[in-house]
Amino acid sequence: MKRIYDWDARPARRNLTAADLRLLKGKRKLVQTTANSAEEASAASDAGLDMIMGNAHNTADVRRGAPEMFFTAALGLPDFPTETDVLTAAFAAMKDGADSVYTARGPHIVELLAREAIPVMCHLGLVPRRSTWKGGLRAVGKTADEALELWQDFRSMESAGAFSVEAEVIPDRVMAEITKRTALITCSLGSGPDGDVIYLFQNDICGEQEQRPRHARAFGNIYALEQQIRTERRRSLRAFAHTARHGGFPSRSETAVIDNSEFERFLQSLP
Repeated sequence: MKRIYDWDARPARRNLTAADLRLLKGKRKLVQTTANSAEEASAASDAGLDMIMGNAHNTADVRRGAPEMFFTAALGLPDFPTETDVLTAAFAAMKDGADSVYTARGPHIVELLAREAIPVMCHLGLVPRRSTWKGGLRAVGKTADEALELWQDFRSMESAGAFSVEAEVIPDRVMAEITKRTALITCSLGSGPDGDVIYLFQNDICGEQEQRPRHARAFGNIYALEQQIRTERRRSLRAFAHTARHGGFPSRSETAVIDNSEFERFLQSLP
């Protein structure tokens, strides 16, 4: 654990720092997942993952759940439209204990944040919220021309001051070559095994939905458990209604009672 001061001048400990991540590039595979609550953060910490990422609005809750994990606070694309909005949100997240800030915006926003010494994660490859410009949800970099354009995007983000990148749905061999050539810490989300960090959403890992993206694998089945809970909730409510309507609930043992003598006194006092 490394001793640090966070942006609110509080002494803290972290499993990793931005400097550590740069030193580990190409030397050790790291793993990252999402966390948007104290429970999700605590689960990731207990499971021994290296890094977590979640919505900036949830930074304080996440930090309570995992006080020592490297956490990236994501600034939602439509939530902070102006540069002032972005800076205000980024400083608030860092004050709440974030270690870096994510943005899907362009190099000008990355540069804005990097000038303030905020470690910035950018987003390249498939950016789902901008998928209309790619003709829909698809891999990015499947032709030589598009892969070269993507490489230039990596260089632009690096020049703007980005420190890491969410690299989403990029062909694996393209990702491997770019990872070797960029100083950015590449977080591979559906982009093969050669990124510096292997990243997958917690809801996909834990199997919280019936369906998931092609690049995701479920290592659990919370969805099935939640369906069991839904079924059991309705069974319980039906059983309650039936039993209550037919006089089976509440029973004598489930009802408050009064002593016979006290009840007689009560009756005698009634008008």
